[in-house]
Parts: sequence; C-alpha cells; structure tokens
Amino acid sequence: MEFEGGVYHVINRGNYRQDVFKAERTKAAFLKCLNETCEKTDWRIHAWCVMSNHFHLAVETPQANLVDGMSWLQGTFSTRFNRLRKEQGHLFQGRYRSLIVDPGESLGSLCHYIHLNPVRAGLCDVSRLAKWPWSSACWLFNPRLREKWFEPEEFLRSSGNLADTTAGRRKYADYLEWLACDEQARKELRFDQMSKGWAIGTKSFKKDLLKDHQAYAAARRLGEVDLEDAREAALQEVLDVLLRKLGQSRKNIASDGKFEKWKIAVAAAMKSRTTVSNTWLKENLGMGSIHEISRQVSAWIRNPDGELQRRLK
Repeated sequence: MEFEGGVYHVINRGNYRQDVFKAERTKAAFLKCLNETCEKTDWRIHAWCVMSNHFHLAVETPQANLVDGMSWLQGTFSTRFNRLRKEQGHLFQGRYRSLIVDPGESLGSLCHYIHLNPVRAGLCDVSRLAKWPWSSACWLFNPRLREKWFEPEEFLRSSGNLADTTAGRRKYADYLEWLACDEQARKELRFDQMSKGWAIGTKSFKKDLLKDHQAYAAARRLGEVDLEDAREAALQEVLDVLLRKLGQSRKNIASDGKFEKWKIAVAAAMKSRTTVSNTWLKENLGMGSIHEISRQVSAWIRNPDGELQRRLK
C-alpha cells in the first residue's frame, strides 16, 4: 500500500545473506545513494542502520512513492557496486520487505529497535553508539553529521518527550541503555514483531488499514485510482516548471536538436529532483539514446553551464 504520509519499516539483505556492506566504504556508498534518493523523493528518514549484510530504514513518504524510491535506491546502488567490482548478478536477496507502521508510538518503538540493532549483533555497546557511524543514533549524538532528511523528533518524543538538545540526547542514551537491559520493556514495545508480518501497530490500526486497502483496491479495479497516471502527471508538472524557467516550450522540444544544452540541463535537473528514467527523458525531451543521455548528463553534472544552472534553481 502506497499513500501520502505512509510510514514503513524497510528491510533487505544481501543475496544468500552475503556481507554486501562488509567494507566501510560500501556502507558509505549506500548512504550516499540514500541521500540522493531522499532528495529525489522528499522522503523523511526517522531512523536507519546499515549492518554487514542488511539494512533497516524507518521511512516516511510525504508522496506515495515508496516503490519508485526503493527501485531507484537499490537499482542505483547495485549498479554502482557491480560496476566498481566488475561483477554481475543480483546484489540483494529480493525486492525488499516493507511493513506499514503506525506513525504514533509504534514508530518510536521501531526507531529504538533499529538503533539497538548493532548492540544485539554484538558490534558495539550502547555506550559506544554515539561513535558507531552506521546508524542514525550516531547522527543524533553528532548533529553536524546529519542530512536534512533525518528527523529524530518522533523517537525522542516517544522516549519521554525529550528535546533535541544536549540534555535530551543524553537522556535518550540513558533510555537506550535501560531498554537494552530490560527484556520485559522490549516485549512491551513489541521488538519481536518489528520485522515480522505486514504491519506494525495495534489491532485497530491494522483493521483500519485493511479497510482502506480494500477500498483502494476496489477503486483501482474501477479505474478511479491510477498511481501510474499520478506519477506521470507529477513528472510532467516538474518538466513544465523547468521549461518555463528557461523560457522554452513543448514546441521547442520537437524543433530543437536532441542534445541542445538546455535539454541536457533540464534532463540533469529532472534526474536530481525525481526518479525519472532515461527512457522517459528520451520520449519527453526528444533526446537520443538512453546511453548517450546518461553520458551527456554525467558530463553536465561535472561541468555545468553556470547561467543555465542558475536559471534552473
């Protein structure tokens, strides 16, 4: 189920449980892809953790675009991983798992679960989470490391209405220390259910989700809801905005050359702001082959035309 404002626990593992993220530079490369994904999709990440063979994300989607975003994130990371190592084949064991999360208390509990993941795996003690660089707990305690899409407010609130201050962060560290040692507290927060089933929340939350899903499925069967149409309309709207910024029009798309500077500039801007494919750019900007689009856009990113870039901001 994709919907505006949806919250999800997203998990995936390396194919055959292989240690995809064993090297620190590989973990860093995954975070770079996650950063690019969030910039393209407007995702909000409440918590994250990258282990040696899997990752956890607590993702909020202001737009209904979890599938698009995950496709771009995993596809781009896999391509870069294989290209660097001159390898081929599937990097992850499957598509990914996504559990829908009640955005209230369940989201806070999920974030605590994700932050304690390296502790459960024996990779570090709770006291060292602030220095373990591969989870959002490190970002909490070191604000200068944070990306703009990281939002710690919900899990701080669920830990006793804590503030994102030095004192509040210290109290959150104490809270995690207590939680790591108290099995009954972890049971009450349903830690054992955080990676199982299809949803995380109360029975009433799941019941309401099922009702919504049945209504949504019926609407899709009747043609009243079409996500593809919605995504296409959103992309066309972004394209129209960029064309206006450059004083271009749809007529210019048809009349101008395949790789005019302004077309490459628009293509680069589209790729930086959305999960648009090269095939879409070819069809909607009247450009050449998808491989040439990739080459030209990459060259533009390395050496852009300053005036066109300024006008597109």
